[in-house]
Amino acid sequence: MERGTKYALIFGMVVTLVIGALIGALAGGGVAWYVTQQQIERIAAQPSTPAPIPASMPATTVVPQATDVPLPTPAQVPTPAPAAPATTSPVVEAVQKVSPAVVTVVNTLASGAQGSPLLGDLPFPLPDQPGGSVRRGSGSGVIISPDGYILTNNHVIEGYRSLSVIFYDGSRRDATLVGADPLMDLAVVKVDGPVPGVATLGDSDALQPGETVIAIGSPLGDFRNTVTVGVVSALNRSLGADAPEGLIQTDAAINSGNSGGPLINLRGEVVGINTLVVRGSGLGTAPIEGLGFAVPSSIARRVSEQLIANGKIVYPFLGVRFGTIDAMLALDNDLPVNAGALISAVEPGGPAARAGLRSGDIVTKVDGKTIGPGQSLRALLLEYKPGDTVTLEVLRNGERLSLDVTLGTRPD
Repeated sequence: MERGTKYALIFGMVVTLVIGALIGALAGGGVAWYVTQQQIERIAAQPSTPAPIPASMPATTVVPQATDVPLPTPAQVPTPAPAAPATTSPVVEAVQKVSPAVVTVVNTLASGAQGSPLLGDLPFPLPDQPGGSVRRGSGSGVIISPDGYILTNNHVIEGYRSLSVIFYDGSRRDATLVGADPLMDLAVVKVDGPVPGVATLGDSDALQPGETVIAIGSPLGDFRNTVTVGVVSALNRSLGADAPEGLIQTDAAINSGNSGGPLINLRGEVVGINTLVVRGSGLGTAPIEGLGFAVPSSIARRVSEQLIANGKIVYPFLGVRFGTIDAMLALDNDLPVNAGALISAVEPGGPAARAGLRSGDIVTKVDGKTIGPGQSLRALLLEYKPGDTVTLEVLRNGERLSLDVTLGTRPD
């Protein structure tokens, strides 16, 4: 009896646990179902947004349909930034600055006149000589004043019958000669009326060997405003004979017709007037290249100012012929110095003769300034004017003398 009661109790407890578990499961399931439905309804009520892509998943590109993206209004369309202007080199800027002031100088030669070999030599019929021909030479020049003054070489205008210039734009105008200086191979001509440009004379004394320079001119007369580029090869060059002294040497290409054109620096300033080029052969058989020479702007400024003011330039006169002594000349002639001026002839009755200077004397100084490389006797005398008295230090037969000379006026 007791055993039956015990089994009945156990059975009742098991049934009770099972029924409780079933009721709890049903209750928990109902609650879970209710919560899930609430979440679904809440999500459905909110606007849909794309779910972020986990970092661990590869990104995919979603291309929306055209109807998904509103078209931008004109105000919303971005304006492209303006393109940056192309940069130009200093050479281009300098050429653009000076080119309008560069001209071709045309020299119609007088009958029987011999033009410089550095000019072109082309026949052209003249209106007043139908079927006839004359010789014309061409060089270059540069406008240095808004009044129409043009600087060129003396050899460009030598033997002229008439002069004219051709401007940067190809227009032509008659020109008149203001004055010429054969010693420095410079001349000034003038045109009337407006000019297309004016160049600035720079400071040639500030030039350094190796500095970039630009030559502009009209080689052969046909190639107007041709530009060549080089460097300053050397300064204070002297070529002897009747050539100007203190020249700028450059390897910028210079050809016949370039004479009188400007040599400019990278700031677009005229630092020289191209005057000649060496073409012959040296010690070898190969032709010489890259040996062009220009009159420095420091000399060109002084000469042009005097020519414009007076129509001519007056130089001091010593009345001697001399040779500049260098190491080679000193060695060949067994001279006691390696620099100076060896007097080869003295003009009778001239300033030097009156002061007691003799042939064979060696002048070593002018007013205490030593004659040497880049400082010839002529260059030092050009610092004075007629009527000035200078003291020459002279070496004669091993004896040093001081002679006072009153300079005369150089004959035309």
